[in-house]
Amino acid sequence: MNNWRAMMDSLQGYTAKSGTLVPVFTIEVQTLPEDTDRILDEVMKVHPLGFGRYQRNASISAVGKETAQPEPGSTTTTHVDGFAAGSTETYPMVELKISIDRDQKALAKVMDAIIYAHHYEEPVIFVREDWASRAAYNPQSDNPNRWWNNGKGLPDRID
Repeated sequence: MNNWRAMMDSLQGYTAKSGTLVPVFTIEVQTLPEDTDRILDEVMKVHPLGFGRYQRNASISAVGKETAQPEPGSTTTTHVDGFAAGSTETYPMVELKISIDRDQKALAKVMDAIIYAHHYEEPVIFVREDWASRAAYNPQSDNPNRWWNNGKGLPDRID
């Protein structure tokens, strides 16, 4: 644990020509694909989810599966007629990932918003201490790999 902490602390003050690193909490939520916007909307009421000069930043994985075996007294055994405790249930899910500055008061507000908006009473949420990049931002960059210079432009939107 001390080696991990030392490594994390060693990133403090990191700087390169390309930019810097900042300490963040990464929050990863397993949820139904159709619930991501509701969760993000609730989080936006308490945090802007800023990343550089952009707000409401999140990533959403492709649809996968989540599986569990509810125990007696769970909401599944309470609310689903005939469900036998210990039976396996499997549902579609995505991983919704956001990051916020490493501030515990902000984290508490974001977690409250996520749990309020989530369809489960015990959602699967992982919180990690991470470092996120902040680019040496230049919207006029002539770098040939930037979308405004590469001849392809932005990818098609998937609203």
